[in-house]
This record gives sequence, structure tokens and C-alpha cells, in this order.
Amino acid sequence: MKRTSLLALAALIWLSSCTPKSKFDASGTFETEETVISAEASGRIKQFNIEEGQTLKAGEYIGFIDTAQLYFSKKNLEAQIQAGLSKRPDIATQVAALQVQLANAQHEQTRIANLVKADAATQKQLDDQTFMVSQIQKQIDAQLSTLDISTESINKETVPLRALIQQLNDQLNKCYLVNPINGTVLAKYARLDEEASPGKPLYKIADVSSLLLRAYVTDDQFTQIKLGQKIRVFIDSTADKYREYEGEVTWISDKAEFTPKTIQTKDERANLVWATKIRVKNDGYLKIGMYADIKFK
Repeated sequence: MKRTSLLALAALIWLSSCTPKSKFDASGTFETEETVISAEASGRIKQFNIEEGQTLKAGEYIGFIDTAQLYFSKKNLEAQIQAGLSKRPDIATQVAALQVQLANAQHEQTRIANLVKADAATQKQLDDQTFMVSQIQKQIDAQLSTLDISTESINKETVPLRALIQQLNDQLNKCYLVNPINGTVLAKYARLDEEASPGKPLYKIADVSSLLLRAYVTDDQFTQIKLGQKIRVFIDSTADKYREYEGEVTWISDKAEFTPKTIQTKDERANLVWATKIRVKNDGYLKIGMYADIKFK
């Protein structure tokens, strides 16, 4: 009877020593890189199509902030530009009369040149006509220069207005809410018809397809891990069972720190520990803030 009891006790001790719990090297909690998306424009939120827990893709349209006032300002500037450009001179019309005079003068110059060859006109007549052609050409060049300067001046007057339109276009684009990254909405801070302002948080999003387990290791364990190392990760499945995952060490702190009160390590007497991050692919069971245990081998 005594021998049977001793065997049972030995078996119990052996079984307890074989449970994963006794072999865990460290513990930690899951976290992720969270991004708070804020408004970039002022106005009433007219559409906001997101809910907490919703999965969003990068570039996905989710709503807009009222753009009416910006739109009206833009149309006003465009009208000012059109009014200014309408004052530009019609260069072709302005020089049309002189172009006709030049064409007639050149024709007469050719006719007189032919008469000079036939000894029916004098060289002076040809020189006078050539001078006339030159004068008309100079008048055309001078008028074109004046018209070009006037046109350029009017065009320059519209440059500040065009810059304001570009600024308004940028503000209008910021009124359209486009999700910047792939992820799951963790928190929603704004509601439909609320007033938005630049910097006001709208929602928080994070990619939870994989999570980071922040765990702390002692000085003795520090030499057992390296970047890229595969780590066994355990979370509670039932009261006495664990769900196992494979993780990869993605970050190791280069500075030791005092043991956080909420973190357990293998050696509770250790004063200094090293923070590590282990990335674990999420199958849906892993949650932010969930505790997990790790085993190096």
C-alpha cells in the first residue's frame, strides 16, 4: 500500500514537471502598432462609413467632410481668373491691319524691283519702297512686343489666384476621408454630423494579422536569443491546455531595465531584464493585451 502511494506521488510529480507551464522561459502581452487617424480639414462630417471591428484596406474611401464653402471659394477664384484673362488683347486682330499693309508694301516692292530690271523704274523708287516695308515691319514688331508685355502682365496677375486654387484643391482633397493603411478599426472617436477640425482623432486602426508579443528576459536568458530566431509561444486554450504558435524575434532592446511589475520572468529575483518583441501570426484567437508564455527551445 505504501509502495503504491509512493508510485502515485512520483507519477504526479513527473506529470506536473512535464507540463509546459513549468518550462516557460518568459511571459508577456500581445500588442500591435496602432495608428490614430485624424481629420485634416474643418467642417461637419457628412459621411463616415466605419464601425469598430471593421477591416479596412489602404486607399479605401470611408466618408467626407462638408466641402461646400471650399467649393464656392474655388468657383469664385476661377471666375476672377476668367475675368482677368478676358482682358488679354487679341494679338491677331490688333496687328491684322498692319499685316495687310506689309503684304501690299512687299508686293509693290517686288513690282518695282522688276521694273528696275527692265529700266522702267529708278533705284531710288525701289529703295523708298524697301524702306517703307522695313518701317511697317518695325511697327508690327513694336506692336507685338507691346501686346506680348500686356498679355504677360495679365497672365502674371492670375498666378496668385491659381496658387489659391491649388491650395483649395488640397483642402478639398483632405475633406475626403481615405483610409491610409490595411487594418482593423480598434476605436471610433467621431460620429456623423459632428464637427471635425484638423488634428481631431477620427478612429484608431491597426494591422492585427500578426501581433507583437512583448516579453522580458533575464540576463542569463539574454544570450539565448537573437534576431530572427524562432520562438514557441503559448496561450491558454482551456484550464489545463495551451495553444501553441511559432513566433519570430523581431526586436531586442539594447538596454536593460528594471523588471516591470506586471511582467513575470523565469527568475523573479532578477532586477534587470531585457525587452524583446516576438511577431506571431494571428489566426483570430490572439488579442491585443492577451498574456502569453514563450519557450526558447
